[in-house]
Order: sequence, then structure tokens, then C-alpha cells
Amino acid sequence: MENIEESSPLRITPTVRALSSALRGKRENVPVSSQLNGDRIFPEPEKLWFKESSAKNLRNRDFLSPTTMLNTLYADGQVPPAVMSRVLSLRGSGILPVAGGEVMGEGLRVRVDRAAAFKAVLADGATEYLKPSSQKQGCVVLNCPALHPKPNTPTPETLTLGQLRTVLLADHMGALLRRQGFAVSYCPTLPEDSDFVTFLRALGIDWPTAPANCTNEEREEKIQEALENSPYRERETERGRRTSGGGGGGGGGGGRKAEEGENEGALRVNLKRVFQEEGLLGYDPSLGTCIVHRDSVSHLAQLDRATADCTVAMATALHVTSCQDEFRQQQIAVLWRASGATHTQRHLVCGPVKTPGSHLTAAQYLQLRRGQMKEASEMKYGDQVEGQTWDDIIRVMTSATVRFELLSTVHTSPVTLDLQREGGVSTKGPRGGVFVMYNCARLHTLFDSYERGVEKGLYPEIPEGSQLDFSALKEEGEWLLLFNYLIPFSELLDQSGQALDCERGGARVNIKSEQICKFLVSLSKDFSSYYNRVHVLGEPLPHLFNQMFCRLHLLRALRELYHSALDTLNLPPIRQL
Repeated sequence: MENIEESSPLRITPTVRALSSALRGKRENVPVSSQLNGDRIFPEPEKLWFKESSAKNLRNRDFLSPTTMLNTLYADGQVPPAVMSRVLSLRGSGILPVAGGEVMGEGLRVRVDRAAAFKAVLADGATEYLKPSSQKQGCVVLNCPALHPKPNTPTPETLTLGQLRTVLLADHMGALLRRQGFAVSYCPTLPEDSDFVTFLRALGIDWPTAPANCTNEEREEKIQEALENSPYRERETERGRRTSGGGGGGGGGGGRKAEEGENEGALRVNLKRVFQEEGLLGYDPSLGTCIVHRDSVSHLAQLDRATADCTVAMATALHVTSCQDEFRQQQIAVLWRASGATHTQRHLVCGPVKTPGSHLTAAQYLQLRRGQMKEASEMKYGDQVEGQTWDDIIRVMTSATVRFELLSTVHTSPVTLDLQREGGVSTKGPRGGVFVMYNCARLHTLFDSYERGVEKGLYPEIPEGSQLDFSALKEEGEWLLLFNYLIPFSELLDQSGQALDCERGGARVNIKSEQICKFLVSLSKDFSSYYNRVHVLGEPLPHLFNQMFCRLHLLRALRELYHSALDTLNLPPIRQL
């Protein structure tokens, strides 16, 4: 078994890069012109290798460089012995150790030294694999337009399912970004002790609040004054010239005159000039002149207060909005820039939520799912479903159901909900949040059983990982859990911050916000399959203890992985069901 630096957690991306470098050799330094003039065009390094993930392929390989890639590098796809030697001797910081490799029909197959990998990950409790690979700095303000008064303060009865999706996404993004080291604040603050705050807390959302009598008048006056003095304010003479020249938007003549009469003397800002002269990319070209209303000033004042709490000079405001409200939020963002704000602004836009055959508010939807969860629990567990403990379990399971239903889809795509009774929640089968929470509870039950065995004298305490021989982990499900979930999780956590840092693409930002939910569902399917197939707590015989303890180390790390991933969804683990 190879020794691996304890201070260097194993990572998939550095391993793929190192494999690519070993396979390409000096070719990666060949000028582009030389590559194009030859008989072959050499592929990009990241396309040379693929990490395997299916149980079938992992039986004989962990990484593959396909034959098509080999043919672009070498004549007839024949890998020179010196290159093969480089691949097989691959070692380095964060790189999975290679145990062997061979060229077969599908390409160059490489297998990892699995016993060494198990020891490297599990010997110290896998703590380095449960957090982002690096910590970032900066301040992010998560602004949720659905929670701003327009002009009335939203209530659970007026909140749409599409707006609820944006609130849940903002909550999830806040947890993810905090894990990466960002200072995160939320906008707007909500009146404390209101029904809306109670509604959000039932979903596990701890949104910031302020006393109901707290006002933001001073900031609102400051914003109003800044807009009145803005170079982008449209004066009456400018508006007259634009109107007489035929510009200023469509609409019937009589209706337009009536509207202009009603808004006579109103403060107007030319948003098109703002994003053109300020060089703001990705904004709707149809943004024109905007009349500044009281609710817009209130919105900007809330943003101003949220960014004032940031410890850095430049913050990033991430507006999490529905596609129906995107245009309006672009107006608010450009208006904020016109008032003098220079913070970076990005827009995370959610697709619609569709409910064929029914129309429910967010409050009705939560009530429906809670009722279905209680009914499903009573059908499975009977009369024991009563008391505060079960009330808490049903609340968390309902929150998990709602979050997985609304967050498991790519955020720009529509979500279609089946709200019929027979399409509701279930405690059986791979059905999202309930299935994930159930399998997390199974891990807690397993360790409770082990502790009872220790108390009875059946098993000794789990020894340190350094004292175990991890070559005992030979079941294919064990490697699949380590290679597909424990090792890659850290890089999965990195992705949201990386997307936020990307300057390309303009105002909109696309973040793979669905990946944590999908990761947990996939993990639960593979863990459930393994748990149903393998008897972890075996006979209390000394010669079986090494394998049992290796498995317990793996499953203890897996339990912490569940906790870490669920924490980004603000879901506490269920410890027994």
C-alpha cells in the first residue's frame, strides 16, 4: 500500500489534470500553430480522461482515456512505454495513487490503489472532505424580491409557488456561500413575530427580522435625493423632446396621455442610459425610462442597509428572482446603480412552478404536504405518531419534501408539481427529500445498535483508522461510496462560489444549485443498495473485527457527509424513524 501525504486531501480534478499531463507529455507545450499544421490536432487536457462513476465500469477501471483520444495523440492509438510508465507511476499532492493500467478496446484504463485511498480519506475521519477545498473572501447580499412590499408586505397566503422557490433558493445559496467563507447577509429584513416569519421558520428558514415599528426613512430619503440628483434623471425638457420625436415606448395615444397626466411631475430615470454608459452587460435592451415609485425607493433602501453591514468595500448583490419578476428586478438593479451604488450585481433567475389541474398558494402547498406527510407516517408507524417528537419529525420531513421538490431542478427550468393525493409524499422509494432523510436516519440507527453492542460487551470500541487494514473493503459498493461521494463532495461545494466569481455572461448568473439535492438522492440510492446487501455489524468474532471497523469508519464518514450536505439545505438530520 502506498503512503499518501496526510495533509493533501485526494481530489478528482487534480488527478485528472495529472493524468492528462502524464499522457500528453511535452505535447502540451507545443505551440498551437504547430499542432494545427501536423496530421493530428491534440485535444484539450480536460478532455483526455473521464472519471468513471457507474458500478459496472468501476469493476475494472476508475479513469478512462478513450480510444478516440489516444488516436489523436499517438499513431494507431499505441501508447509508448515511456508514457505508460509515467501514467502508472503517477504520484503527487492531492492525486489519487495509481495501482495499474492497461490499454483495452475502449481505451487506456487506470485503476486506483483503493486500499491506499480508503486509508488516506478515512484514517483521520474524512473531515477535510466535508468542506470546500479552499476558503474565499468577500461579502454577498442575497436579495429576494418576492419578500419586498409591492406595496403591501407579502403573506403566506399571497406568496406564489414560484416566489417560494426563489426564497428557498436564496436560503440554500446563503448556506453554500457561507461554507465557502463568504460573509452573507439577506435582504429585506422582515417584521418580527409576523405570520410570514412563522411560515418561513416552519420550512427551516431563519430570515433576518426587525421590530415591526422599525423604519428605514432616513435611508429612503437619502436614496430619493440621490436619484433626484442623478445624471440619469430625465428632465421634463428631455422627455418632451423624446416624446415629440416619437420615442418613449408604445401604447395608445389617449391611454398614454392619461397616464402621463396621472404621473405628471413624477421622478423619472433613464435606465437605458445607465446600463449603456456604465457598461452593464446582459440587461434587457427594452429597459427605458422608469418612474420612481415609493416601493422602489424602499427596495433600494433595504439593499443599501444590507450592504452597509458588509465588512468589505465592494459587495456582490445576488438578486434571486422568478422569471416573471426578472424585468422588474432589472429595473431595480439599474435604478440602484443610478443612485450611485457601485456594488456588483448578479441575477439568479428561477423558472416557473406549474401545478396542472390546481392552483395553490405557498401556504396551501405547505399545508397539503404536511398533511400528506403525517398521513404517510401514520400508515407506516401507527399510533406511535404523536407528541412533540413526531411533530418535529413531520415538520422536518415536510420541509425536506418541499425543498427537494423545488430545488432538485435546474433553477432556470420549470418545476411541475403533482399535488394530487396519490402523487404526494411517501416514506418508501427514492422520492427525494423523504428518501434522503430516511437513509440518514438508518445510519444513526446503525451506530445506535453498535453502541448498544459495545455496552453489552459484544464489540470493542472502534480503533483509530491508522490501526486498520483497509484492504478489507472489497465490496464494490464501498468503493462506489468513497469514489463517487466522499472524495468529490469538497469540489461540489466549491462550484457556487466559482460561478459567482465568473465575470462572463453579464447580469445573469447560472449556478448548479440543483446539484446538492441530486447528490443526496444519488448517494441515498447507492447507500440503500449497499446497506440492504451487506451486513455491517457481524458476529462478535475477533477475526471479523477489522473488516467491521473499516466499514464503520466508512459509514461514520458517510453519516457526517449527510450532515454536511443537509446543512447546506438548512435541514437537521433525523436521527431515528
